[in-house]
Amino acid sequence: MAGGNRHRVVKQLANPTDFSRTSPPNEEWLARSVPESAIEPELPIIDAHIHLRHHGYRYFVEEYARDLDSSGHNVEASIFIECRSMYRAHGPEHLKSVGETEFAAGMAAIGASGKYTSSRVVAGIVANADPMLGEPLLEVLDAHIRAANGRLRGIRHGAKWDADLVVGSINRAPPGLYLEPEFHRGVRQIAARELLFEASVYHPQISDVTRLAQAVPEARIVLIHSGSPVGYGGYAGREKEVLARWRASMSELAKCPNVTVKLGGILMTLANFDFGQAPRPPTSHELAQLWRPFIEPCLELFGAERCMVASNFPVDKAGMGYGTVWNMFKRITSGCSQGEKQAIFSGTAQRLYRL
Repeated sequence: MAGGNRHRVVKQLANPTDFSRTSPPNEEWLARSVPESAIEPELPIIDAHIHLRHHGYRYFVEEYARDLDSSGHNVEASIFIECRSMYRAHGPEHLKSVGETEFAAGMAAIGASGKYTSSRVVAGIVANADPMLGEPLLEVLDAHIRAANGRLRGIRHGAKWDADLVVGSINRAPPGLYLEPEFHRGVRQIAARELLFEASVYHPQISDVTRLAQAVPEARIVLIHSGSPVGYGGYAGREKEVLARWRASMSELAKCPNVTVKLGGILMTLANFDFGQAPRPPTSHELAQLWRPFIEPCLELFGAERCMVASNFPVDKAGMGYGTVWNMFKRITSGCSQGEKQAIFSGTAQRLYRL
């Protein structure tokens, strides 16, 4: 089980990692990784969740390309996901997030030059807009569409909230946000623009996503990070309880045909590998053991056509290398058919993001 593997691969030191906040990657520590060859290196991959940003450290196309091209995997394209970076410094408050889309479109142009990589970096953009804005939401959506230069594919607005957790700087949502009728009206406007809505919650809130999907059946909803099962704060030491509650909630959500799941991205919330204390990053085999209990059920419940892989780089780079992520997914899906693998690794993302 995940808890046992945690104790096998983690060296206990004095100060545990604060999993409520993102951490910049430590390149010297990452260099201690056990070398691995890429599994099924020709399998096409679309990375459905990357961030390019400058939150205390730079991670632009050049830095991403180094991770990508050194991994040995065939990552054909990637999707940029908003991360509250490069907002406009001036102008109306509700339009400041459009600056991030302008930045992402610029990164896409740099990627398209082929100077750093042949992969289609930022093939699609998921921006931030608040569905609770009311009438101004339409102005914001139209501004994002113009700024994205044909690449806007969705909107993400997080609702992570939990009274038992140490709240990090990125968690600003009030409780029950996805249940508000005004929020539902905003998601309808997003759907009317033929855009996805990407939902970000902790695992006790997965039922809120189910309610949202039922209330707005015309919306195409993506649940990110496998529903973010939590293993730190008040949830530490409650692994079996968390897994049982998470699975029950995901079983109900899977009944909503308009919902797709992004696999992975659970390093920070699941917290069953303490990269701040470990002597080296996990191997893909170790990572597969740690994350399998939350990846395999997604595939079982939603099916390959409603699941897609994502690296969550550079956030998850705090704990592992880029090639390790893909080898981990390939180990977990080793029993899948070639058709299922095609859907999980590229087909689902290609369809949803209209690549």
